[in-house]
Amino acid sequence: MNSAVSRDQTAPGLSVANLILEPSSRTRCSFELAEQRLQVEHLTIIEGSSIIKGETLTDTARTLAAMGVNTFVLRHPDVGAPERLASAMGGAHVVNAGDGAGEHPTQGLLDLLTLRRYWGSIEGRTVLIVGDIVHSRVARSNYHGLTTLGGSVMFCGPESLLPLPDEFPEAKISSDLDAALERCDAVMALRIQRERLAHDEVCPDGETFRRQYGLTVDRVTRLRSDVPILHPGPFNRDVEVDSAVADSDRTLIWSQVTAGVAIRMALLVRLSEVRRELGLAAP
Repeated sequence: MNSAVSRDQTAPGLSVANLILEPSSRTRCSFELAEQRLQVEHLTIIEGSSIIKGETLTDTARTLAAMGVNTFVLRHPDVGAPERLASAMGGAHVVNAGDGAGEHPTQGLLDLLTLRRYWGSIEGRTVLIVGDIVHSRVARSNYHGLTTLGGSVMFCGPESLLPLPDEFPEAKISSDLDAALERCDAVMALRIQRERLAHDEVCPDGETFRRQYGLTVDRVTRLRSDVPILHPGPFNRDVEVDSAVADSDRTLIWSQVTAGVAIRMALLVRLSEVRRELGLAAP
C-alpha cells in the first residue's frame, strides 16, 4: 500500500459510509479527513442511528447501499462484526475500523508506518507493548504486522491483563516492566480498557498501574536515548504515560496521528483502484 498519497489525488468510484457504532475520535476524524482530501463522497453515522431502534446492522448497510454507498468503514463493539457485514454485503468494501477487542488493522498499519519512518526498517527490531493486552485490538493488529515485517513483540502488563501464550506464539510475555524495558527498541503504552472489563475481572487502580506499568519520567530516563515511545490514544496522562513524557520529543504519538490520515487515504485509493480493476461501475 502506497502511503505517499498526494494532496491532489482522488479516489473515484467510492461512496463511503462511516458506521461509527462505538466511541471514536482519532479513527473517525482521520477517515473523514482522508475521504474529504480525496474528494470521496462520504457520510458518517454514529451511535444513535436506526440500529438502536432495532434495525440490524445488515439492514442499515443495505439501506445505504440502495442509496449508492459501496464502501463501509465500520467501528463496532462486537468482535467479527466487519467480517459478518462483508459476508452479507457482497460487492461492497468493508473496512474494519475496530471491532471490540478483536482487531484494528488500520491502526496497526499507521503504527508500522510511523516506526518505518523512524527506523527505516522494522526487521530485527523489538517493540514492547505494555498495558491492557488482553482487551486490546491494537496489540493484536500490531503483533501481526510487526512479526510479518520481521520484528519481534514483547507484551507486558498486570498478569490479569496478559493474554495466554498460545494466542501470540511468537511474542515474549512478562509482568516485569523494568526488565522488559532493557530489551526493547520501542515502547507502546496502552490504557486499561475499563469499558471492556467483565464484572469479575480485577485490574489495578490508576495510581497502582502508573507505579508498576506507567512510562514515568524516571523509567524513561533509564531507556536508551534512541527508544521512541508510542501510544494509540486516547491516553490517560499520568497513568500509562506521564505528562512530561507525553509532551517530550521521546514520543511519536503525534506522528502516529499524522500517519493515520496518510494510511487511510492510501487504503481508499487502493479500494478505488480495485473497483476500477474489477470493472465495477461508479455509484
